[in-house]
Amino acid sequence: MATLEHDWVLLEPGMRVLAHLVPAEHRWIELSDGRVTVYGVCPVDGTQRCRIEHRLACAGQELPDLWPWLTTLRNENGRMARRQEPEPPPGDAQLPDVG
Repeated sequence: MATLEHDWVLLEPGMRVLAHLVPAEHRWIELSDGRVTVYGVCPVDGTQRCRIEHRLACAGQELPDLWPWLTTLRNENGRMARRQEPEPPPGDAQLPDVG
């Protein structure tokens, strides 16, 4: 998504988190013109929702355990990615290494 600064940021698709669960520097809100910006307002309105960057939710990234719910999301994203991997075609099994 385009930012106010005309840069691009990849946000986790279909996820809108209650903003008070996300540290200010990681909250992205969608503006009426379709762009996004970091939402650093503190304290946050209890009903405000925000988006997070995909890199935080990506199971393939090496990140510290930032928040327990994010670790759960990353684990589920990893399981979902493995389920979506195509099955290898029959007869294409790798031969054992016999030296």
